[in-house]
Amino acid sequence: MTCRPERRAFVVGVRPEKREQYLAPHRTVWPSVERKLTECNVHDYSIFICGDILFAYYEYVGEDHEADMPRIADDPATQEWWTHTDPCQVRIAEERVPRAPWQPVDEVWHLA
Repeated sequence: MTCRPERRAFVVGVRPEKREQYLAPHRTVWPSVERKLTECNVHDYSIFICGDILFAYYEYVGEDHEADMPRIADDPATQEWWTHTDPCQVRIAEERVPRAPWQPVDEVWHLA
């Protein structure tokens, strides 16, 4: 584990007509999805909503973020989860990660 977590943040839009479809499963996130995130060193994960904008934040506590993210994407339960959530999303930020709806945002200030 790293001594200091890496803070990661992302933004995406939620389609207004699919807002409730997106929010409903997040009221009881599947334990298998949460377990995979934890196994892949993702902690303190939060998703916030403001109007039609979703903002996600998590802390990565592992040694190799680039290796852990594909482990999440390869997980069958996570893939199933995304079949419910991805259709509700629309990219709203500059495309920094090709073809990804969730786009990273840069930290401009942090109070430790």
